[in-house]
Amino acid sequence: MKTMWAPWRMEYILGDKEKGCVFCLAKDTNTDLTLFIGEQTMVVMNKFPYTNAHLLVCPIRHISRLDQLSVQEMGVLTKTVEQSIEILKKVMNPDGFNVGLNLGKVAGAGVEEHLHFHIVPRWFGDVNALAVFADVRVIPEHIQATYASLKPHFDKMDPKAWE
Repeated sequence: MKTMWAPWRMEYILGDKEKGCVFCLAKDTNTDLTLFIGEQTMVVMNKFPYTNAHLLVCPIRHISRLDQLSVQEMGVLTKTVEQSIEILKKVMNPDGFNVGLNLGKVAGAGVEEHLHFHIVPRWFGDVNALAVFADVRVIPEHIQATYASLKPHFDKMDPKAWE
């Protein structure tokens, strides 16, 4: 049997668990995974990513359904997704993207109480037999290194230009 070491997971395993909505907490405390906070939307890195630079884009308002968004919020949310993809193209050079949302626990929503889009950059060969047979993902770059690469680009985003 082979052993895969992941010592960085101990922080999560032993650390205090956050109470409340993770997105609202990220907005209020501007965590070290928060890339962008605008008036209507925000972008955070997924703490448990499928691949490098897996981003989550959500409205600032704590809502759980698309029909709760105003037309303007939907437009700004969509524009934030688009701009996030453009930044990922520039910085990470992926071959494609999976973009979507999970509505309801049965659909895979881990945080069903706060609507959010997933942006998952994809590269040819990023899914291999390890993920299929061992249920293990290999993330080649530390999340803080990815954050450091992306953050300067998100700091330049101007959501007022989208309204």
